[in-house]
Amino acid sequence: PEHGHALGIETTTGPLGQGISTAVGMALAERMLAARHGADLVDHYTYAIAGDGCLQEGISHEAIDLAGHLKLSRLIVLWDDNAISIDGPTSLSTSMDQPARFKAAGWHVQSVDGHDMEAVAAAIEAARQSDRPSLIACRTVIGKGAPNLGGSE
Repeated sequence: PEHGHALGIETTTGPLGQGISTAVGMALAERMLAARHGADLVDHYTYAIAGDGCLQEGISHEAIDLAGHLKLSRLIVLWDDNAISIDGPTSLSTSMDQPARFKAAGWHVQSVDGHDMEAVAAAIEAARQSDRPSLIACRTVIGKGAPNLGGSE
């Protein structure tokens, strides 16, 4: 949780997995409100940032499946794909191919260098053109640029 309020950030989460689940709910609400009040009034995208640990939680599986099933095309998830969780390397607890999992659930999936902001911006624009929810796998190195820390826990 954050102290204070930042424009455009509607929620922060504590427990892993709840951010993506909340984002799915917000994207579904956007669709329902647009159907009721018109797309001229309700016309926005829902963005979520998720880490490796978030995607390992059971609640994320249900949310990802629902978003794909409902084709919530105005949902864009940026995944900080750095292969690190709070306990260390993700290889300690999972061998899940996350992009394949999202594709199997009906998502539009892209992979980019998460340190290349132009590539991330282009991926977001491509996601906005999709008729499905989108995952942008942003491959990053934890602590990049920090002396003695880049790529470590």
